[in-house]
Amino acid sequence: MTLLNGHDSGVSTEQFLQRISNLPGYTTPIFQGKDEQRTKVQIDVIAKGFIPRELVANEVNWFYSQLGIDDTYFENESSSVISDHIIALFGAKILAYTKHDLNKLVIDLEKVDEKGNGATFIHTSSPGMTSTEGPGATCESRIDSLYLDNSTPSECYRLETFRSTGSISAASKQLRCYFITKCNFLSPPPPPTRTDGRTDIRTVSDSAFLERATPHTLRVYQKIMWQVESRYGPVMEVFEVEGTRERRLVIGYKMGGTSRFFSALSHLYHFYQLYSARKYVEQFSNGITIISLYLNPIPNSTAAPIEHSIFQVMKEASLLYCLPDNPFFRDSVNSGHAVQEATYAYCGWVFAQHFCNRLGPAYHHLKNILDESNPSHAEVLNDIKRRFREETFTRESIAQVIHAHAEIIRLLYVNFAMVHYPAADQASRLRPTLSYQRLQTTQPLSDSELHDKIRRAVPNKQDLQVLESFLIFNKHILKTNFYQPNKVALSFRLAPKFLPQGEYPQPLFGMFLVIGNEFRGFHIRFRDVARGGIRIVMSSTEENYMINKRMLFDENYGLAATQSLKNKDIPEGGAKGTILPSLGAPSRRCFEKYIDAIIDLLIPSQSSGIKERQVDLYGKPELLFFGPDEGTADMMDWAALHARDRGAETWWKTFTTGKSAQLLGGVPHDTCGMTSLSIRQYVLGIYKQLGLREKDITKVQTGGPDGDLGSNEILLSSDKTIAVIDGSGVLADPVGINRNELVRLAKLRVPVSHFDKTKLSKDGYLVKIEEQDVKLPSGEVVSDGTDFRNGAHFRFKADLFVPCGGRPEAVNVSNVAALTDTEGKPHFKYIVEGANLFFTQQARLHLEKRRVIVFKDSSANKGGVTSSSLEVLAGLALTTQEYVDLMIFKDGKPSDFYQHYVKDIQAKITENAAAEFHCIWQEHIRLQGAKPRTEISDELSIMLTELQDKLEHSSLFNDVPSRKGVMRIAIPRTLVDQVGLDILLERLPEAYQRALFSSWVASHFIYKYGVHSSTIDFFHFARDLARE
Repeated sequence: MTLLNGHDSGVSTEQFLQRISNLPGYTTPIFQGKDEQRTKVQIDVIAKGFIPRELVANEVNWFYSQLGIDDTYFENESSSVISDHIIALFGAKILAYTKHDLNKLVIDLEKVDEKGNGATFIHTSSPGMTSTEGPGATCESRIDSLYLDNSTPSECYRLETFRSTGSISAASKQLRCYFITKCNFLSPPPPPTRTDGRTDIRTVSDSAFLERATPHTLRVYQKIMWQVESRYGPVMEVFEVEGTRERRLVIGYKMGGTSRFFSALSHLYHFYQLYSARKYVEQFSNGITIISLYLNPIPNSTAAPIEHSIFQVMKEASLLYCLPDNPFFRDSVNSGHAVQEATYAYCGWVFAQHFCNRLGPAYHHLKNILDESNPSHAEVLNDIKRRFREETFTRESIAQVIHAHAEIIRLLYVNFAMVHYPAADQASRLRPTLSYQRLQTTQPLSDSELHDKIRRAVPNKQDLQVLESFLIFNKHILKTNFYQPNKVALSFRLAPKFLPQGEYPQPLFGMFLVIGNEFRGFHIRFRDVARGGIRIVMSSTEENYMINKRMLFDENYGLAATQSLKNKDIPEGGAKGTILPSLGAPSRRCFEKYIDAIIDLLIPSQSSGIKERQVDLYGKPELLFFGPDEGTADMMDWAALHARDRGAETWWKTFTTGKSAQLLGGVPHDTCGMTSLSIRQYVLGIYKQLGLREKDITKVQTGGPDGDLGSNEILLSSDKTIAVIDGSGVLADPVGINRNELVRLAKLRVPVSHFDKTKLSKDGYLVKIEEQDVKLPSGEVVSDGTDFRNGAHFRFKADLFVPCGGRPEAVNVSNVAALTDTEGKPHFKYIVEGANLFFTQQARLHLEKRRVIVFKDSSANKGGVTSSSLEVLAGLALTTQEYVDLMIFKDGKPSDFYQHYVKDIQAKITENAAAEFHCIWQEHIRLQGAKPRTEISDELSIMLTELQDKLEHSSLFNDVPSRKGVMRIAIPRTLVDQVGLDILLERLPEAYQRALFSSWVASHFIYKYGVHSSTIDFFHFARDLARE
């Protein structure tokens, strides 16, 4: 059965239950040589001499006949191993007797095949209880890590485990046996047997599974397999065994979708006082895993009847799938937290790590006193801010508060659940799940009552601040997939009003928090219609990971703010997403889960067991536009197609930019040189204004020929490049690096480590990051290539510096002085910042004070965002069929429409970049250099975005002639000619039209009349709009 609206089927809704006959799902092997083996074992035990001869027959017979051990064990093990196990069991009984405590009877037997073919584990186990010590405490987690977590179709294991039916002591302890064998798939795989494209389970199964599975099990698993193939998340079904209270829970999912899940499931059903008679884990060569649990209530259980609790187990298994290694559920013996409460505690823990106010009024008071434009003041502030973030609230201290206040966490969960638990379907006859029943037994408190209770119960101010952050979390959740049954990570749409303005001065419009087993992530945007890339923040060490974890939201906010400035003359405001994988976690899997969890909150449709009714306090449809960024460039196709598969028929085309040109009609920035075109306009603008010849200009560049910006900067320029620094090393030549060789690398998209060193002059050199003790032509010895690369941008002098790659804040207030020589002369005359956030604001201002001409990132590299914006426009404007016909390549070739549309985009980029350069340059001249270009750029961006906001909600948009006049120019001519303006205006969402109208009017007005234009100027400008 599948869950419906958070409720489970009652007795009166028998049609929702799936009943099966009381027959085993697998054929139990009958070991024909068992009696013969028993005789050999008895002889072996006598020969080893540890058990008195007169007791041997009784011990052997008891082991073979009374414990109810499956014949699988006897068939798989040798008589020598079995005799060892009998002796070990006898010894354990003697030891327990000497301690006068039958609970001390512990068996721990294992045999791990040295060649990796499998293993056998046997240990004592009390039914329905999670062991906290002894072999049972770690056995299943070891099985997870050794045999299940890293399963792939080419390397995977099947598992059978059963509990002995007989007890080994008066303390009701039984033996739990695990048999793990390496899967043996048919090779080569048999050809497909079905014409509908679906997988026949028999063609992808392990041979041992096919021998033992009954026809009914094959039918059940086949159905589960088809459902898993059509979804991204897990599939769960419950079966009632006729004439018994046994319930069988079957769970299917894609390999790699979760980890430590098998052991977490045991902890889950033990929480409801259930035990498993048998468990199976089956792996299939098409990359699917299916787990089957045979669950029964323990005798004299005080928990809810299995008829009710089984559906809660299934519901909470979906949360465990997302967070199987939750420390707040592992501690449920002490805290009493069910999975839902523990999962809520984990999510609140993550929220508190990022948003406990770690700076406070003292920091803000100091900030108001100091001058941030003064580098020494700014450095002090940065040091204090970093210290506060590191030491005030650590993840460990927050976790301690959560563990110490379990009852308050439970009340906070109820406060959350009373808002977001899906409402009952009154028209149906469904009984509420146990989680809903638990909510009814806890008296819910209002926000103020709960806050008052917390304040009175927690005298420690730091603990109080942590728990208050949970209440802030609750109050700002607008919707969540927490109660959805088919999810792979947890997502929350938050109202960002809780962010302190002192730390985050520009208010956000929307915010998503995504929490997965192996990652966490954010997506934030400054306007309703907004776009930005999704960045994966990778960590090289544990220390680096902890730093990234602390700074993740701040980095996200900074990137989105920069994006907002960069998006000044396009309809979309600034947005950005960040994903932080745990150390060693596959970045692709983290990205896919992040995307799927956010889509959960974007699609309104319902389907039983997959997507169910949500409590939506936002109440309006949302469109998000994602783009490529560090680590995600090759994942945009998957995200768009996945959105389409999830039912986003109207917006899958616009969900991502940077899609494959041939397959999905994307407009690639690299091959079309979109970002580099705008950077190039600033470089050429400097040359033109100062009367410089490009071939006489010396240049240093970060970001090598293997990258988008780096390769295009090489291909578009004709200067004398003296140094290129990239991920592979440092390439330098004071007479100018061989241009032909650089172009060769750029066309091949390979790093500088591939440079032909024979093309270097006698003073040139290449130092790779893996090299050590390299002697340079000057005689200097480089002890470590990586360290040399990391600081190389500080050692060179040239006319022009163009950063096309590198980490954010590579040049900051602490190290910017290294870009000047001992006499205070800057290393560079001109800087065009191609890479995002390469310089901090203080570093830019420091350089401008020394007469360096600096054009910051948000102005210089906006070509990519313009291209992506117009890619979004094509997706919104064209129907699916038109999009397929016009934007997607046919036989590897683009349509005429596509080629003309790309040229339109390139022309828009060049026009906008040249216009902004001219505006900044003229304003700097007008002010006679009194204001840095960096500040002029920021003021220009702010003025543009503020004017956009005003225009978006003004009556000017309602003037149809003006609106049409603007739209006719703002939309590329190729698109207008193809579709027609009137049809375009019918298709484009009004919110997008307003954004497009306001962005075009604001940018063209400011670029034409300047930063200090008047209302009279705008009157004249607006009057002419209808004539455009």
